[in-house]
Amino acid sequence: MPLPLYQVDAFTDRPFAGNPAAVCLLPAPRDAAFLQSVATEMNLAETAFLVRRGATPADGWDLRWFTPAVEVALCGHATLASAHVLWQRGELAADETARFHTLSGVLTAEQRGDWIVLDFPAEPPAEMPEPPPVLQEALGAELLWVGRNRFDYFALLRDAAAVDALAPDFRALGTLPVRGVIATAPAALPPFDFVSRFFAPAAGIDEDPVTGSAHCALGPFWRDRLGKDEMLARQVSRRGGTIRVRVRGDRTELGGQAVTVLQGELAD
Repeated sequence: MPLPLYQVDAFTDRPFAGNPAAVCLLPAPRDAAFLQSVATEMNLAETAFLVRRGATPADGWDLRWFTPAVEVALCGHATLASAHVLWQRGELAADETARFHTLSGVLTAEQRGDWIVLDFPAEPPAEMPEPPPVLQEALGAELLWVGRNRFDYFALLRDAAAVDALAPDFRALGTLPVRGVIATAPAALPPFDFVSRFFAPAAGIDEDPVTGSAHCALGPFWRDRLGKDEMLARQVSRRGGTIRVRVRGDRTELGGQAVTVLQGELAD
């Protein structure tokens, strides 16, 4: 039976920007080898796989995320893309909440006007008094503060221009014992509060265009420094993307938009 398959640009309001994700709807769970093969074939930063749990939207969907190389425990842009597809297909009414059962617990998404808001865990970084020397060498920039959460290394740079100018040694970054590296600095111009880039060569992605899960760390970090719970962020990759961030205790709300660019079927 052919499987519905979509490609969605997430954290953008126009095609060919933001972060592309594939979304595949499955009638029943499939083994990890099959899911990894599909994700490798799609060759996007993430491919999301959805399986309906029950007869009503309240039962939710099982959701798994795969890069071309590995399964990951948390992904923002492919969750945003998945929710977008469910509303687009009429699987959910416009006022119904999408509920996803994932390796990071239950995550939700709801529509607020033209935006989709994800409810994700906060993942603040803890300072590393002695960061690995290879991190600064691989980034090739002065690091003002270095931290780590359960997923990534986190590097504060001098300014937005320094983040823009990064040309990392991806081979060296890929040797670090983390999913990826977040580089960030204050934004140079309004309306943005901070900028970032995200590198994950160990997960098969040299630079991720827009990384929702990285903002689970960026939100708490900048909330403490800027003294505000609601912020507007810009990930300054080549494709670029905009994320609304709101920190609520141990949760982080991530707001974004999404556009479907491809729709078809996966031969099975």
